[in-house]
Amino acid sequence: MKELVEVIAQSLVDFPDQVVVTEEETEKGTVISLKVAASDMGKVIGKQGRIARAIRSVVKAAATREDKKVIVEIE
Repeated sequence: MKELVEVIAQSLVDFPDQVVVTEEETEKGTVISLKVAASDMGKVIGKQGRIARAIRSVVKAAATREDKKVIVEIE
């Protein structure tokens, strides 16, 4: 899942080398944290959060196929 979020985020931003994705296991499930450059934050979130919602939907669909629970946090 980490690689999926990383590829999506890098394709959206102007500074793909500053994309940092970390993965952590918690009792709720897997938490994936996405950090991008401050100037790229709007590109990852999108108008009214549409792109962020789409990223979460794609990851949720991929996680469902593997029978996992994944939470995506954008920092």
